[in-house]
Amino acid sequence: MRVVIAGATGFIGKALCRELHKDYQITALSRDADKARRSLGQIAGTVQWDAKAPYGWAGAVDGATAVVNLAGENIAAGRWNAAKKRRILHSRLDAITAIIEAIRQADTKPKVLVQASATGYYGPQQDEQLDEESRPGHGFLATVCQSVENSAMKVEHLGVRCVLVRSGVVLGRQEGALPKIAKPFRYYLGGHPGSGRQWFSWISLDDEIAAIRFLMESENLHGVFNLTAPEPVTMKQFCKTLGQVLHRPAWFAVPGLVLRLVFGQTAQETVLSGQRVLPKRLLQAGFHFEHATVQCALDDILTGKDDYEPG
Repeated sequence: MRVVIAGATGFIGKALCRELHKDYQITALSRDADKARRSLGQIAGTVQWDAKAPYGWAGAVDGATAVVNLAGENIAAGRWNAAKKRRILHSRLDAITAIIEAIRQADTKPKVLVQASATGYYGPQQDEQLDEESRPGHGFLATVCQSVENSAMKVEHLGVRCVLVRSGVVLGRQEGALPKIAKPFRYYLGGHPGSGRQWFSWISLDDEIAAIRFLMESENLHGVFNLTAPEPVTMKQFCKTLGQVLHRPAWFAVPGLVLRLVFGQTAQETVLSGQRVLPKRLLQAGFHFEHATVQCALDDILTGKDDYEPG
């Protein structure tokens, strides 16, 4: 059995390769195959692609059990100017368009496409509880998520099951958002951004990977799934718990005005606003969370076992 993963050298991609390689042959699509080989070692074969068109690599999806698309420009790296926003959007749309064309050309089509999306789909929200049936929101990230999801669903016209995973903030020890949030706490400068009342929908890296595998392998499941822990918290609650786990105070608050001046729209849509997102369909499908509470997750991540390491 073979799984093709685009975006395999990213934070989530490396962990997914590590999990799946025990039972599957992994093919990683990478714009830099040499770098991917160094990053992934023996856990995956690598195929060069440009993430824009299916030329030269389309055969990689022929006969695959599944395709998982995690590819896309990092939304958290740098201020969102017009050029950055174009790269964020088109890197995702180009990648999924190329993958669907490769699937169309395949004689033996994969059984499932798992496409990465995000809770940004719901746009900035207040206290409303959101599930997979909630309406899309407004804003740049909401527009990106809606466009990508609409494009990915076209694969069902080819007879391929499609799963859309709207991930919250994925928490891991070595990469992602948590090391950045935790750094000032280690110097006794920790605190919450803005008012702290904004909702923070999160999921541990372990649960993110387990949920992707669960959805990939559950042949009766398709459509949208929120990949968030069942107990979202406010940013103030999250930072207070983080301080307790690190044995550090959480007494500082970074004014929203300062964050807007420094990071602009990036700050407004990522740290100063949030969504209270629940994994309704994932729970209904019988998925069990290893880390259902933020206390459990932070205890395990910061004082327990290491994240997945490529080997």
